[in-house]
Amino acid sequence: MATQQRPFHLVVFGASGFTGQFVSREKLQRVLDRAAMKLGRPTLSSEVGIIICDITNPASLDEMAKQATVVLNCVGPYRFYGEPVVKACVENGTSCIDICGEPQFLELMYWKYHEKAAEKGAYIIGSSGFDSIPADLGVIYTRNKMNGTLTAVESFLTVHSGPEGLCIHDGTWKSAVYGFGDQSNLKKLRNESNLKPVPIVGPKLKRRWPISYCRELNSYSIPFLGADVSVVKRTQRYLHENLEQSPVQYAAYVTVGGVASVIKLMFAGLFFLFFVKFGIGRQLLIKLPWLFSFGYFSKQGPTQKQIDASSFTLTFFGQGYSQGFGPDKNKPNIRICTQVKGPEAGYVATPIAMVQAAITLLTDASDLPKAGGVFTPGAAFSRTKLIDRLNQRGIEFSVISSSEV
Repeated sequence: MATQQRPFHLVVFGASGFTGQFVSREKLQRVLDRAAMKLGRPTLSSEVGIIICDITNPASLDEMAKQATVVLNCVGPYRFYGEPVVKACVENGTSCIDICGEPQFLELMYWKYHEKAAEKGAYIIGSSGFDSIPADLGVIYTRNKMNGTLTAVESFLTVHSGPEGLCIHDGTWKSAVYGFGDQSNLKKLRNESNLKPVPIVGPKLKRRWPISYCRELNSYSIPFLGADVSVVKRTQRYLHENLEQSPVQYAAYVTVGGVASVIKLMFAGLFFLFFVKFGIGRQLLIKLPWLFSFGYFSKQGPTQKQIDASSFTLTFFGQGYSQGFGPDKNKPNIRICTQVKGPEAGYVATPIAMVQAAITLLTDASDLPKAGGVFTPGAAFSRTKLIDRLNQRGIEFSVISSSEV
């Protein structure tokens, strides 16, 4: 990380007029605490400085980056608005944290800026909100709590809502539309990277059917199509190649309740996958998110009552081998179940996770990777106290059960 003195520890780069709000570490911590009490919508006092930034004006981004140690970039979709901020931070030796859930952007930033960020001592850490800190650090937490070698994990996301139901802002919907509509370029990027396969320890983790039943949770589930799998796999590659840790296989699912919910989501999924293939279809999906998502997404986003009543549980089922019991011709003989629980994902858990990641970046420097670069949350924070900080602020990691088979 850059060592020169800068007037501001953290800059929050927000979407309102592309403004960056300058915040000292102590003040931003107080803002986070108020946000936890008010469930995500604090009002910054007038003494917080403001600088106007425009992603089409590189000089304005340079001016922002030069005055900060860490920039928190909250502006998406990142495929349109993210790279100029990353570039300005890297060129000025400023660290940057974002809450991106777009695998193509995250992986592209690694290939374009990792070496330059390392030279400058800047830490560029993506997906540091609900996507994908609970999943990425949840796998690391599960590994640390297993008395042996963790080889495979399945996670199941359950979103809890109150009597007014669930609603998600259409910004997330837009990112999904553009991401699925451009999958060919993501495949091309991965093919061009020509990475060696990460070794598989123990039996290969079998993928579930597109609709499967989880007996442990008494619920049907479908594959989770967010960034978690991409992020966790990149973390496991980093930990294996740089820290010589045994890699963990990973698959992610989301529970959908009973048969009625399954049928509803099937129709929504079919509509989405058909329309996203065509330019006109993508325009319709973006224009009418509420219609095509069966009410799950809207341009207004959730109401305060919906936010207040919402929470999430991410359950991990892991398997592996006890100490002295290897994978050669043996089946896994240890199972473990862990959970990450938290408040509403988008407006409460995400800012908590993002700001605590930034506080960790500032205060746990000796436990970060030795040089800068472009990292996943797990790669950057696996040896820090970030999980402890999250536990203290409402995103709770716990062991549900652990047993030897």
